[in-house]
Amino acid sequence: MNKSILAVIIGVVVIGGGFMLYRNSPMSTTTPQSASITDGTTPTSPDVPASEPTDAGATMEDAGQVKEFTVSGGEFYYEPSALAVKKGDKVRIVFKNADGFHDFRIDELGVATKKINDGQTDTVEFTADKVGSFEYYCSVGKHRQMGMKGTLTVGE
Repeated sequence: MNKSILAVIIGVVVIGGGFMLYRNSPMSTTTPQSASITDGTTPTSPDVPASEPTDAGATMEDAGQVKEFTVSGGEFYYEPSALAVKKGDKVRIVFKNADGFHDFRIDELGVATKKINDGQTDTVEFTADKVGSFEYYCSVGKHRQMGMKGTLTVGE
């Protein structure tokens, strides 16, 4: 009888541990298929996996010359993880925090939202005045090192 109780307890611990690992894994490991928002170039960076800039899980509008993207963030991901615009574009990022305490930053372009709680939204606007690939990331704790980052590619 004691062996069967012990077996049930071990089973519950193993299943619970598996669930916790799954819940804490970055959501960006599964990339839904979607349309490209640029000419199909693929950004590359040594610490960011190459992916096609998309609007998967986000909206992109060209509202009066302002390119608007909705970016969702959670426990340690951004969706989408790649965005693309052209030099000179006016850009609006609507950051929606899905889970935890996060922000959205691009140091080279001077872009930063407020740090917000889950369920909150913050918006930042800027002009993409430099060509290149720029990492966006969460500056809270070690979230960036845990994979909460993406790439904004600014083309000619």
